[in-house]
Amino acid sequence: MQTYLLSQQFNPGHLAENSTACPANATICNGTSCVLPEDHFNETLSVVLSTVLTIMLALVMFSMGCNVELQKFWAHIKRPWGIFVGFLCQFGIMPLTAFLLSLAFNVLPIQAVVVMIMGCCPGGSASNVIAYWVDGDMDLSISMTTCSTVFAMGMMPLCLFVYTKMWTDSDAIVLPYNSIGISLVALVIPVSFGMFVNHKWPSKAKIILKIGSIVGAILIVLIAVVGGILYRGSWIISPKLWIIGTIFPAAGYTLGFFLARIAGLAWHRCRTVSLETGMQNTQLCSTIVQLSFSPEQLELMFTFPLIYSIFQLLFALLILGGYRLYRRHRVKTKTDVEKTEEKEDSKSTSSQAQINGGFVSNETK
Repeated sequence: MQTYLLSQQFNPGHLAENSTACPANATICNGTSCVLPEDHFNETLSVVLSTVLTIMLALVMFSMGCNVELQKFWAHIKRPWGIFVGFLCQFGIMPLTAFLLSLAFNVLPIQAVVVMIMGCCPGGSASNVIAYWVDGDMDLSISMTTCSTVFAMGMMPLCLFVYTKMWTDSDAIVLPYNSIGISLVALVIPVSFGMFVNHKWPSKAKIILKIGSIVGAILIVLIAVVGGILYRGSWIISPKLWIIGTIFPAAGYTLGFFLARIAGLAWHRCRTVSLETGMQNTQLCSTIVQLSFSPEQLELMFTFPLIYSIFQLLFALLILGGYRLYRRHRVKTKTDVEKTEEKEDSKSTSSQAQINGGFVSNETK
């Protein structure tokens, strides 16, 4: 049976001037009312783009796996201090921050729930790409993403039960365990192939890694743009959610970094934990929201995952830019110091040669 949209009103004056004012695809046209067939374009576009992006993401994770060494990866699993710190950040700091922000801004209960869902989601795959660009610990990054996705099976229901019961019944929130499982498979299998390639053909793995890191950076921006196109009709939401969507990822990056530093992790691992904390799996959050709420409720908060996604990307790019500037300045300063020391040594040697009649001892060479 064919489904139809509700009647669309047209300007009567314009209809009088032009009797063909009704669209060509209208099935019923009576006076100023026309019935149009339901438009499935957005739904079809979403399916096509989701398929393409999933394939691209798998290829990117394959390239990221080419930078993971099995021994180092297994060392993080056997001595999971870094993973434990990341676990505290992911399922301790982020849900608590979401809860406090919801209370501070006094948002509607339904809006508070979506903020909490975002805070309880596991880390996203984009963090692995950014971690590579900031010279993070890729072995720790991959292991944290994998473990947080596994832990999400139990920690998401627990955190949502604890934090959302003041706003709604936690049983009303549908957790798509199949989507979590698919995310895990889409992460583990490509990374495993990448680790195998890195073990067998290290030189080829480096080439794949460089290409994949560039493609990954493009993919992160592309996902944000695609989301903006598909959900452009839902951008008009509460300003409070815009503010929370700005503060939340920044708080995640900052608190994750400081907790990792307090725990005694090295600087490159602190950067890794920071990114894994702030960058959430926003696609999973969107799926949970769509499964759990009615269309009327979605209008109040459906775009929040996209807002979070955009700002988590912007702050990640700021972190990347700041780190690159710091590294360039540090390398330049270090080089200048080495050149200065070489000049001083050269002058000292020359003056000594003049004093000793041109003789230079082996100790000064």
